[in-house]
Amino acid sequence: MPHERVKRGWVWNQFFVVEEYTGTEPLYVGKIHTDSDMGEGNIKYTISGEGAGTIFIIDELTGDIHATEKLDREEKAFYTLRAQARHRLSNDPLEPESEFVIKVQDINDSEPKFLEGPYIGSVAELSPIGTSVMKVTASDADDPTYGSSARVVYSVLDGEKFFTVDRHTGIIMTAVADLDRETQDRYELVVKATDMAGQMGGLSGSTTVTIVITDVNDNPPRFPQKMYQFSVSEGATVGTSVGRVIATDADMGDNTDMSYLIKEGGELFKVTTDVETQEAVVSIKKPLDFESKRTHNVVVEAVNKHVDPRFVDLGTFRDQTIVRVSVSDIDEPPIFQPAEGAIMEVQEDAKVGALVGVVIAKDPDVKNKPLRFSIDRTTDQEMIFHIDPDSGAITLDKILDRETAGWHNITVKAVEADNHTMASHSAVSIRILDVNDNPPELATPYEASICEDAKPGQLIHTISVVDRDEPQSGHRFYFTLAPEASSNRHFTLWDVKVLVLLILTLKRHRKGQRMAEDEEDMRDNVIKYNDEGGGEQDTQAYDMSALRNLYDFPEAKSSDSGPEIRSLPQWIQASRVGGAEGGGAAADFSLFKGYIRKKVEQADADLSVPPYDSFQTYAFEGTSSPALSLSSIHTLSTTSEQDFSYLSDWGPRFRQLAGYYAPGNPEEEGS
Repeated sequence: MPHERVKRGWVWNQFFVVEEYTGTEPLYVGKIHTDSDMGEGNIKYTISGEGAGTIFIIDELTGDIHATEKLDREEKAFYTLRAQARHRLSNDPLEPESEFVIKVQDINDSEPKFLEGPYIGSVAELSPIGTSVMKVTASDADDPTYGSSARVVYSVLDGEKFFTVDRHTGIIMTAVADLDRETQDRYELVVKATDMAGQMGGLSGSTTVTIVITDVNDNPPRFPQKMYQFSVSEGATVGTSVGRVIATDADMGDNTDMSYLIKEGGELFKVTTDVETQEAVVSIKKPLDFESKRTHNVVVEAVNKHVDPRFVDLGTFRDQTIVRVSVSDIDEPPIFQPAEGAIMEVQEDAKVGALVGVVIAKDPDVKNKPLRFSIDRTTDQEMIFHIDPDSGAITLDKILDRETAGWHNITVKAVEADNHTMASHSAVSIRILDVNDNPPELATPYEASICEDAKPGQLIHTISVVDRDEPQSGHRFYFTLAPEASSNRHFTLWDVKVLVLLILTLKRHRKGQRMAEDEEDMRDNVIKYNDEGGGEQDTQAYDMSALRNLYDFPEAKSSDSGPEIRSLPQWIQASRVGGAEGGGAAADFSLFKGYIRKKVEQADADLSVPPYDSFQTYAFEGTSSPALSLSSIHTLSTTSEQDFSYLSDWGPRFRQLAGYYAPGNPEEEGS
């Protein structure tokens, strides 16, 4: 078996060295030793690391370590070194290199220090006893884990009458409840910290603490005076400041903010607060009048804005003062009554010199000086009116016409007789009252026309009239035919309020021949199309020649039905075609289909129409009828008369119509 080496190791105790050693000999620290050392002297001990060879030295033979310098634990609390054991002759290591620590043992050589001092704290005035103000902390550089060198206690050296400090925590508290900022607004304290838990021989340090007493709203506002006097002119404009007053407050900051209000005299004056100076500004709210009242007493009240509910029992936080305002007199211009201007009325047929009305004005001053009146001629350039300079009576200088001008608005001026700079103006509106001096007139020129076949009772025209006058009860017109037309039995008038209805009473009959063959195709043909085209620039929307040839049906002429079908009314054509094809069968619409198809093809091939779908209406009524045309177009002819006696042959349904158009008695034919 291989030989097993017996494990050996270092043998040493913990090393300490007392700080601040002041002896003359090196201070013994301790011994390093290995269990392989049999005392034969063949082992050499060495050290390396922090302070090795300078602060700490070692006896190579015995392993004793000494400190050669004074150490300070607060500067360096321990040193880390390495130990080595070697054979003295071969220098071979007998043990692996090992690390060890030399601790510097503490002594109470450091006093407590307030590193954050001096301190400044604050507390509100009138705070209760025991109110926390702030905390102070002292630090001790000694070892807090060894002995009591770093155990600190606190005490108050100066100011202990008003403040205390917690012995262990350093919290400063109030010792009284009547701290008053208005009496003393700051306190200077001296706080001491002592180590060794305050025992004899302990070290101590101190600091100063400034405690500021902060303000609370514990003082009400107070006016220095109970009455203030100001003077203001009665001519001062609204908003003019009369004067300033201020209430003082022993508090500070926001606690001095206050509002002012008027308790009496608020009808003519108002008060505002100057936020910069906290002054009450009394100003004019409404115009003042020396002649009405020369002195005003205004009661102004000051109120704290931020009242602390904790101190309401100290009394009311408001105060009042009287502001006496004296109004001084000035020379004022005349005043018209009513101030907004006068309204007068006069008949339009009043004679020159007639009284229109009287303007009233007076001097508002106590002296009540006489006034002079005049009319501003820029408002009466035609000089229609005249005013008496002394009495203010307005009379007519010219004849009036309400229909030319229904109202006249003039401006009247009043001045003091001995001081023309004191002048005032007032508007006078004069209404011209209507007199019935204008006859009725036709509203517009009228021209009426009537068809010769109009029925009796037909309304021909409505006539309306106007009257330039305006009676208060409204117009009522009466109408009759002129004497030269009153014997005409063909027309009558109906009076409907302000309208006249001209009514045909008799029918004038005329005999005439049937319409000629070439007149049968004349009838009312309505052609419509609903396409708007391309706007004003589109002049090619429709080919008017195509619209004019609505009755050119070449496809119909070549149909099997023959031309005779086209000469009959459409409903007769349909019945005959149907009868020929089977007695009562549906009408043949091939003629219409062919016509529509042809028109669609023409439209599709026409390049002049708009390039989009459009709605087109084609009139296809057929030609002629045994009943001839009933259109009123032919009834306007004066060259021939028609005979409608054939209507009786059409059956019972047309007898009444035949009666309307039957020849009348010769005596009914008049002009």
